[in-house]
Amino acid sequence: MTIANSLRALRRSWWLVALATIFALGVVGTVTATAVPRYVTTTTFFVTTPGKGASDVMQGSTFSRERIKSYVDLVGGDRLAGMVAGNHPLGLSVRQVQDRISARAVRDTVLFTVTVTDRAETRSQQLAHAVLTELTSLVETLEGSPGTDASTVRLEVVAGPTPALVASRPTRNLALGLLAGLLAGAAGALLREALDRSVRTPGKLREAAEVPVLAVIPHQVSVARRPALLRGGCSPGAESFRQLRTNLRSVDPTLRILAVASAAPREGRSITAANLAIMAAETGRRVLLLEADLRRPRIAHYLGLQDAPGLSEVLAGRAAAPEVLQQWGRHSLWVMPCGAVPSNPSELLGSGNMSALLKRVRADFDLAVIDTPPLLPLTDAAVVAAAADGVVLLARANRTGHEQVRAMSAALRTVHGRVVGCVLNDVRRRDVGVTYRYPSPRRGAARSRGETDGMPSATAGTVGRRASQPRHATPVAARGPVGVPAAPDGESTVDCPLKSAR
Repeated sequence: MTIANSLRALRRSWWLVALATIFALGVVGTVTATAVPRYVTTTTFFVTTPGKGASDVMQGSTFSRERIKSYVDLVGGDRLAGMVAGNHPLGLSVRQVQDRISARAVRDTVLFTVTVTDRAETRSQQLAHAVLTELTSLVETLEGSPGTDASTVRLEVVAGPTPALVASRPTRNLALGLLAGLLAGAAGALLREALDRSVRTPGKLREAAEVPVLAVIPHQVSVARRPALLRGGCSPGAESFRQLRTNLRSVDPTLRILAVASAAPREGRSITAANLAIMAAETGRRVLLLEADLRRPRIAHYLGLQDAPGLSEVLAGRAAAPEVLQQWGRHSLWVMPCGAVPSNPSELLGSGNMSALLKRVRADFDLAVIDTPPLLPLTDAAVVAAAADGVVLLARANRTGHEQVRAMSAALRTVHGRVVGCVLNDVRRRDVGVTYRYPSPRRGAARSRGETDGMPSATAGTVGRRASQPRHATPVAARGPVGVPAAPDGESTVDCPLKSAR
């Protein structure tokens, strides 16, 4: 992982770094605030050996330094702790005495220190005096000459016992907690990046799908919870769909029927199909947006159109294709919604009526964009993809996995579907390191005409707002396609592309 990738990973997982830092500071702050004060009493001993001459002094000094190592071990032993606990009424057991005392030799000297730590200041001092008395007695006993009471080693107290309160040092503790939190959060972010198998960049999608990436749809126009319809303008979303439209024509200028497929639900497939159809219609081509997702239809909801009758009625033989077409916007964009949700969508999409409908659509429209159901959990999309001239695979950044993309490609190859390219949807600019900034000179003009993002006010709006058309109002065949005024005789003033086939 390069430094740039690591920095992008930290930016993507900033919340993890912040959470780890806050948690570490909270733990350290709580421990510091609730810590019980401790009192430390220190005594420093000087070790000497009796001697008269200079040579005796030098030998004694070397001897003392060697013996100090034994005295340090002796302080932590059971014998001294037992003597302190038995001879001094401190209310401590042998184990408790051992836990409270420690010793350390001062390097290259004949000094060593004994430290007593206790929560009570008085007991800390009492225990230090008891250790001093018993340690001196024990050393004299162990170092005494055979047959005499004289000791070859003498312990002298040169400092202490000196009591002191151990401060909690909140500033130092919080600084260490901050550092530990940042390091833990950064490590978690990098580990999360290493273990993440979702598609994040166009390069990863191209590698998984083994087809060109036709467009990258930015996050602000493709969030599944708040999808937006685009038309006109110079926004990043509009430019990305124009790029998709241009690249599709470059790949195959003769492409007539295009299916938009994704691996799983909530990857932006329906809104991508709708926006692509809108942008294609702006070039003057006759475009049909066909809603073939007969399980969870969303196109009519996004466009503010009637959702029935539609494709399911046509495939079941209960309605003619021209009767369910609805026109949207000012351009030649026609929509065939799903209609009533059937109980056998796979059978309807694979029926002869569907083949006949696609044959008529191929003859009467310049481009048909088909919104399909999720490809991996259902067979419906594979049936439609096999009948289309080409398929665009859609992957949602940070959600669709590499394995899902490969499974989509394999499923389409099985039914001999032609994958013309793929689209990476819902891409945040921090993932690709690109800043999208475009001027929008048409914004003021659009507002003056009562439009929103270049859409007519009768059908414009955010998701969840429908046009003020009743679901079961006048039949479409009687009043003409939606958005087109009906002629006095009840026929549309705009020719319906499938009208000749009625």
